[in-house]
Amino acid sequence: MALACSALTPSSLVLSIPTMLLIAPLPRIFLCPQVEKLCPKFYHRPQAANPVSLSLYYESLCPGCRGFLVTQLFPTWVMLSDIMNITLVPYGNAQEKNVSGKWQFTCQHGEAECRGNMIETCLMYQLNDFFQSFLVIFCMESAGSVVENLEACLQVYAPTVQLAEIKSCVTGDLGNKLMHHNAELTDALKPPHNYVPWILVNGVSDMVVPDQSLSLQGEKPDACKDAGAESQLL
Repeated sequence: MALACSALTPSSLVLSIPTMLLIAPLPRIFLCPQVEKLCPKFYHRPQAANPVSLSLYYESLCPGCRGFLVTQLFPTWVMLSDIMNITLVPYGNAQEKNVSGKWQFTCQHGEAECRGNMIETCLMYQLNDFFQSFLVIFCMESAGSVVENLEACLQVYAPTVQLAEIKSCVTGDLGNKLMHHNAELTDALKPPHNYVPWILVNGVSDMVVPDQSLSLQGEKPDACKDAGAESQLL
């Protein structure tokens, strides 16, 4: 039986951030510079603590995943990007089967989600630059249609990238192999994920050490101390 996409982010995963950064409802395209202007004192400041690795296992059309990525993870990353190493794995509760040597995927929210997962996976591969990739993915996930806004988001955040290259990856063998890799990463989770979004901090699930989710080694940056940004993940 397929696992259920969490419509609400579990309380143990909440990143507390300044309320002025919360975004609701999701706009057609939300531009990152609006977020940067809200927290100029935190953006591009000297590193104050050792980086923390955070891996997000999610689905491109899961409401809870989109809400977490857009309203919590991305704004926090804007403030703390110099001490956060983020890995995005779009797959979640999808299923795969090998048919005549090629992988076929079934997604919880239908074919559109499978395409969204593939687009974001190919995007990260083609750009090979997480900073730029996350801007585009944030733009897509905050838009009314994740799949239909790829071109518009590329024009804003990655204008030199050829849309044809992304589409070729999505429909070709490369995208198929990349998505199979995401499936392998998701299936290898220990403990297995019970819902999405599923988060690992320094390789450990929040479900295993909920009281020590994001333990920073060194002095906490100002974003963790000011404007109500002190959070249980920091």
